[in-house]
Amino acid sequence: MGMWSIGAGAIGAAALALLLANTDMFLVKPQKAALEYLEDIDLKTLEKDAVIFKAKVLWEKNGAAIMAVRRPGCFLCREEAADLSSLKPKLDELGVPLYAVVKERVMNEVKDFQPYFKGEVFLDEKKMFYGPQRRKMMFMGFVRLGVWQNFFRAWNGGFSGNLEGEGFILGGLFVMGPGKQGILLEHREKEFGDKVNLTSVLEAARKIKPQSSASEKK
Repeated sequence: MGMWSIGAGAIGAAALALLLANTDMFLVKPQKAALEYLEDIDLKTLEKDAVIFKAKVLWEKNGAAIMAVRRPGCFLCREEAADLSSLKPKLDELGVPLYAVVKERVMNEVKDFQPYFKGEVFLDEKKMFYGPQRRKMMFMGFVRLGVWQNFFRAWNGGFSGNLEGEGFILGGLFVMGPGKQGILLEHREKEFGDKVNLTSVLEAARKIKPQSSASEKK
């Protein structure tokens, strides 16, 4: 009887832990990024003679959509990159460039990522686009139903990947207006494979008001 009670208690505790892991109760809520914070981020180009520049250069004239990639070798990130790239013809019509930032360079990971992403990729060595408060999802992610649904969705879509590089710091996506128009969309990944809504990206991109020559001179 005692062993049965212990076993039932263990099963109950495990079931409760599994239930709680599938709520958002223990997820760290993202801290919104200020425009000034994003403008001052140092990014680096990926060629041999790398150039360091302030992130605001990416959007100061025409705005931009910027993906903060959790891990280039992750098949979920490749799936989202491909989805975002499907918007590129419409973004091009709007004059809005598409970019991505990665937090590290590991072997050929960025090169292998670029067939999925139809935009330029830059290095954010200080991981600032993943802040101001960096959020991690550790092994709890692997007991979340939503994560497994995302896994199967990407697998069924024919995406594959590897385990190279850091993949616990969560990514996101920003749609930036030019100049001081500000942040028009800020999506923060809450779990592995939590993709941005593509309709929301286009809606935000349509709000972009390119800088006029007069405003650029000010």
